[in-house]
Amino acid sequence: MASTVFFVNQKGEEVVSRHFRNNVTKQNIETFCSKIIGQKTTGQNAPVILIDGTTFMYIKHKDLYLVAATQGNPNAAMIFEYLFQKIRIIKAYLGEKFSDDSIHANFTLIYELFDETMDYGYPQNCTVDVLKLYINQGDVRQNLAALQTGAQLTSQITGAIDWRREGIRYRSNEVYIDVQETITLLASITGTVLRGDIHGKVMMKTNLTGMPECKFGLNDKLIMEKEGAGASGHATGVEIDDCTFHRCVRLGKFDSERTITFIPPDGEFELMRYRVTAPSQPFRLLPNIVEQGKTKLLANLKISADFPEELRATNVIIKIPMPPTAALAKINVDRGRARYEPGERALVWRISSFPGKSECSLDATVDLLPDTKEKAWVRPPINMDFQIPMYSASGVQVRFLKVYEKSSYQTSRWVKYQTKAGEYQMRL
Repeated sequence: MASTVFFVNQKGEEVVSRHFRNNVTKQNIETFCSKIIGQKTTGQNAPVILIDGTTFMYIKHKDLYLVAATQGNPNAAMIFEYLFQKIRIIKAYLGEKFSDDSIHANFTLIYELFDETMDYGYPQNCTVDVLKLYINQGDVRQNLAALQTGAQLTSQITGAIDWRREGIRYRSNEVYIDVQETITLLASITGTVLRGDIHGKVMMKTNLTGMPECKFGLNDKLIMEKEGAGASGHATGVEIDDCTFHRCVRLGKFDSERTITFIPPDGEFELMRYRVTAPSQPFRLLPNIVEQGKTKLLANLKISADFPEELRATNVIIKIPMPPTAALAKINVDRGRARYEPGERALVWRISSFPGKSECSLDATVDLLPDTKEKAWVRPPINMDFQIPMYSASGVQVRFLKVYEKSSYQTSRWVKYQTKAGEYQMRL
């Protein structure tokens, strides 16, 4: 595992270091600083580098580098995860834009965090909510009267549930679920989907008393077929290709029963991520670009919204690429505003609100400057950006959220959906 963890600034100067084993010397660190950081070669080399028998793994934050050094054969993935978690922890204490000056000014705090998050080179507790209970400096200071006793801390750190402390109480118990999807699509000029997938994540904010156990259900096709819901015709299952979960989810139950069971952290967290490859087109584009000689170009684009009419897409932006010789454009649209933007080399069409199951069109005449070069214009794809509140492009829906707690209190639940464009393109 890691023998030494240290910070280096952009000048190649060591800011602070913590040695957990004695097999990495000061000379090894100075060699790394002079060869990699001092010579500005971090962008040219891999984040794992071997120098004189010592392996260095590093990540960058602003003008600082956080480096782990070892002479063994460590689990590199785990060390990188520790480095990223370390940055997240220091951000919680010193703010998002901490620097070498703020590290120098809070070196006692930094050493405390080093000692609590790593022991003899092995990562330990890296949960901010637990660390802030007994390391109460920086931005996460708490009232000393609210701190738990040593016995409670020991139980929490060594127990199986370190992401949630005991004794949490709320006057009203509420759960907010936010399903966010990003759609990536590439279509041919005929409308055939060449590449398309949807990446989604489920964000939750829990204000729950005690240590509740939650059971969460989506309209996953495998789960619904197992439960027989698909045969009833009341709901449509979606085939989820892959998913990852927050560490609070009991993976054993998911593998055996396909149920998402967990004890949630307090506050906001990301419950899961998923991917769906079933093609979905919230907007269908029908472009027609005609070049009339070398001095004029005619552009026509029809857009139809293929989502429910009670919904509206917002912040819709369509970029229709133009040749480098484009000069002036006369544009007519029946919704929104459009103009030629030379910096984008495109006709940019902006629509603030686009109702579902509706259509709109653009017609443009573009004047081209004479060009002596005979090189043909390589047409880039049309790009589109949009957001659709309360719409799930993949069809993923929250079926239920059950909260079990020994006091059997009532829980209020709110669910919100949003779909936005990632790389939504159509070839010309």
